[in-house]
Amino acid sequence: MTVFRGAYTALITPMTDSGAVNFDGFRRLIEFQIAEGIDGIVPLGTTGENPTLNENEEEKLIEIAVKTANGKIPVLVGAGSNDTRHMIMYTERAKKMGADGALVVTPYYNKPNDDGLLRHFEAAAKVGIPVVVYNIASRTGRNIPASLMAKIAQIPGIAGVKEASEDIKQMGDIIREIALPKKAAGQRFWVLSGDDAYTLPLTSMGGDGVISVISNLLPAKVKALTSAALEGRLEEARALHYELIPFIKAAFIETNPIPIKQALEWAGLPAGPARLPLGKLAPASEAALKKTMTDMGILK
Repeated sequence: MTVFRGAYTALITPMTDSGAVNFDGFRRLIEFQIAEGIDGIVPLGTTGENPTLNENEEEKLIEIAVKTANGKIPVLVGAGSNDTRHMIMYTERAKKMGADGALVVTPYYNKPNDDGLLRHFEAAAKVGIPVVVYNIASRTGRNIPASLMAKIAQIPGIAGVKEASEDIKQMGDIIREIALPKKAAGQRFWVLSGDDAYTLPLTSMGGDGVISVISNLLPAKVKALTSAALEGRLEEARALHYELIPFIKAAFIETNPIPIKQALEWAGLPAGPARLPLGKLAPASEAALKKTMTDMGILK
C-alpha cells in the first residue's frame, strides 16, 4: 500500500523563455527534491499549470517523473478534470504509466451536487489506482464538507484527501470522524494539507502531512517541519512553522505558481515564466518577494 504521508511537493512545470516545457529542467527539479529528502512528488497539479499543458507534454512529464523517482519516492499524478470521462482517461493514464496514485480535484466550474460528486469519485476509484481527493473550493467553486467526504472515503480505492478548504474546523472533522476511526480499524485515509500555512495545525490534529508549494524551493525545511510535527516534536515544528511563514505569505502574494516560479528562478533552479493566462509578478509583489527571500537568507 502506498503511504501518502509526510512532505510532498506540488511540482512546478519549468518553461523556457519561449513558453515550451523545459523537460530537462523538470528532471533536475525532481533530482533536487530527492536529494533534499522529500517524501513524494505531485506533478501535473495546479502548481504545475496543468490547465495549460497539452496531452503530449503531460505524458512526457509523467514519464520523466516516474523514471526519475524510480521507486525512491511515490509519484502522485494530477488527474483531475471537470468532465468525468476525461478524468477517467487521465487516471487510467497515470496507472498505465506507473504512477503510485492519482490526485483528483473536485470538478471545477460545473459545481456538481452531492450525487454527482460521489459518482465522480466512484468512477475514479474503479480505475484501480489509489485516488487522493483534492478539495479546494477557492479554485473549484465547490467544497466537499466532512459529511460528504465520509461517504467518499468509504469507496474502495479512495486513499485520502488533499484538504485545502482553509477551514480548520472542517480539517479537524475529517481527521476525527474519518481518518482516526479508519486507522483504529486497521485502514488508512490519508489527510494532507493543501496549504503550507496549515501544515502544522493539520498534523498537530492527527493529519498526515502536506502537499507543499514552498517545498519546490525549500524541500528540506518543509520535510523537517512535517517530520517534527508527525513525531510529536511540537516545539521544533512550531519554530520551523514561524520561520517559514514569511516565505509562505510571499509565495502566495499573487496567484500560485507565479511567485514560486520567480523565487526558483532567482535561486538558480529551472523555472521560467508561467504560461498565459498567468502573467508576470507586479513590481510591488516582486520587490516584496525578493525582500522576504533576502531577509530569510534564501537570496544573498
